[in-house]
Formats: sequence, structure tokens, C-alpha cells
Amino acid sequence: MTAKTVLFHELGGPEVMRLEDVEVGEPGPGEVRIRVDAIGLNRAEVLFRTGHYIEPVKRFPARLGTEAAGVVEAVGEGVEGFRPGQPVSTVPGFSQNGHGVYAERAIVPAASVLHRPEGIGAVEGAAVWMPYLTAYGALVEVGGMRPGDTVVLNAASSSVGLAAIHVADRVGATPIALTRTAAKKEALLKEGAAEVIVTGSEDVAERVLAATGGRGAEFVFDAVAGPGVRDLARVVADDGTLLVYGALSGEPTPYPGIELGMPALNMRTYTMIETASRPERLRRAAAFVTSGLRSGAFRAVVDRTFDLSEIVEAHRYLESNAQVGKIVVTVAH
Repeated sequence: MTAKTVLFHELGGPEVMRLEDVEVGEPGPGEVRIRVDAIGLNRAEVLFRTGHYIEPVKRFPARLGTEAAGVVEAVGEGVEGFRPGQPVSTVPGFSQNGHGVYAERAIVPAASVLHRPEGIGAVEGAAVWMPYLTAYGALVEVGGMRPGDTVVLNAASSSVGLAAIHVADRVGATPIALTRTAAKKEALLKEGAAEVIVTGSEDVAERVLAATGGRGAEFVFDAVAGPGVRDLARVVADDGTLLVYGALSGEPTPYPGIELGMPALNMRTYTMIETASRPERLRRAAAFVTSGLRSGAFRAVVDRTFDLSEIVEAHRYLESNAQVGKIVVTVAH
């Protein structure tokens, strides 16, 4: 059995991706084969394709993608809890050097497969897990965010940024969103941000300190990193935490605690693999997200969908940074 699969034979821009017929085969021990119905696009795939990801491409042709929704077709030896016909989603808990879900059918580790809650369609099922597992894992599981805390977040219109707003609201914390221009301000307020600070025209530290009665934010959730952490560190409350989960700036990131005379500043990196690769953390995260989906507190914010045949155009749009929320690729069968 063959399936249309996205491969790339060299590093480069979106144009290096090709849709090719690839033999699928049967799932091995601990694996599940899924008929893919929708694929969630993530910045990690752009970085992997261009050679800037935390893990280099080990061989060509290479595959892409870790987040998808579909239906179980077959299970490998030793797999329990899944059977053919069940709707599922995959979470990014595996290497793109080993598996990829940009395809009509994909084989993935069963440990990275979650049952899709009732009423959640394929598009939503491909769009909710990475954002919410990242936000929950960093802010709640690792950070211990509690009611009454304040979290400042940049890249707020990204899928993770929007999920962080929703998670903060669900916990009873106060989310303050940062955006470079006023164009996305109303959308962020509508999604639940308590305040939106336009960084191109407003003083971030002044606004955050005013909003918190001079206390500062217990958490800063930073997708950009680079030299800007110096400014973000100034708004962290005493004994607060600066969580760096992305590196969109592409520049070296200093540790500002010592140079700013902030001995109580906690600063750490976070990647979603910390949650997705640890069974107990993933179990708690899945329960938290599923509860939010059922209550209506959480939902997939999908900016636009593309067909699998339009994968190059979908990646060009992803790199444009024009979206508010998730870009999803649908797969027709």
C-alpha cells in the first residue's frame, strides 16, 4: 500500500517539499498506523526543513510533521488501548527523523497517540494538542501557575500564545498579551487577554507594572528569546519565572538576572517534549485539555486550511506570520 507523502531531498524553502508515493507498510512493535485526515502545521517543521531546528536532519529524503488527526487503521505488537476505527490525534513526542505525519497515512509511536474526545473533528483534533500541551506544560506543570498570578506572553497571536491565554483564564490567572502592532489587538482581547500591549508604541514594563500594582508578572512566557529577554526580565515579579519556549529571534539569548541585579529571577527553557515524552505528565495534560474542550473553555483557533496538495503554499503562509492561530492541512481520501 502506498500513500501520498511529503518528502524533501535537501534543506531549503517551502519549494523543496515534494508530494510522492511512498510504501507505508505495517506498524512495528509499539506503533500505530493512522489514516491521516488533517495535519497541524508548526514552526518546528519550518526549522527542521531549513536546517535550523534543535535536531538536524539525519538523512534524505526526509519527512515532516508530528501533529495530525485521523483514524487508527492498524496497531503493532504490544500496543494496548487502541483499535482500528478509533478517532485519534498525534502529539509531537517523537523525532521527525523517525516518523512524519505529512501524508495520507502515517506510522507513529503509540505513546504519542491520544484518543480524540467525542465531538472533536479532524481539523480541530489536529490543531489543539501542540498549543495546549505547550502552554499547560510550561505554565501549570512546570511553572505551577495559580489563580491570581499574572502571565505576560509574546507572539500572542500564535496558536501557542492563544492557548496560553485560554489556559491562564481557565486557571484563574491574568494573561497580558504582547503584540508588535495594533492590527491583532481586538482579536487578542476577544480571545480572553486581560490587556494587550502594543510593543511598537507602548512601554511594556510601565504597562505591566501598572496592571499589577507594581508587583510585576509571576510568569513571562517568551517565544522569541534573543536580546529581548533583558526587557522582559524587568517585568518579572520577585521570585517570578521567565519561561523561554521558542527562539523566533534567531539571536543569542543572554541570562539577564546577574547583569540586571535580579538574583531572584528564575529563567528556564521549556520544550513540549518535556510533557509529550513523559507518560504521567502527558496523562495529566491530556485530562486538563480534554476537560477544557468539553467545557468550551478551550478550542482550536484555526486561521486557514489548505489541501495536502497545497503544502508548499501552506508553508509559505506559515512563514508569512500573517495568521492568527493555527494553519491546518486537510487530507482527502
